[in-house]
Amino acid sequence: MTAVRTFFWQGIEVPFRAGESVAAALSGANIHGFGKDNAGSQTRYFCGIGACQCCLVRVNGRTTEACLEPVHAGMIVTALEDGDA
Repeated sequence: MTAVRTFFWQGIEVPFRAGESVAAALSGANIHGFGKDNAGSQTRYFCGIGACQCCLVRVNGRTTEACLEPVHAGMIVTALEDGDA
């Protein structure tokens, strides 16, 4: 039996599968809006290759594209702007 791996999105525990990106894991958990960017636009999973930067989030305090960031157990992921998502 394999233990369920989880990370945290806005303080909520989210399960993931090995090899998934943060964006894929959030999408798999039916989370499609990732909050607002600094310009006030909604962020989301879009291109999947880091070109559009529509999926910007903070991972352990660092801004990154959710589609390119491999998810790890215990990782803390938040929206760019506090209180969003």
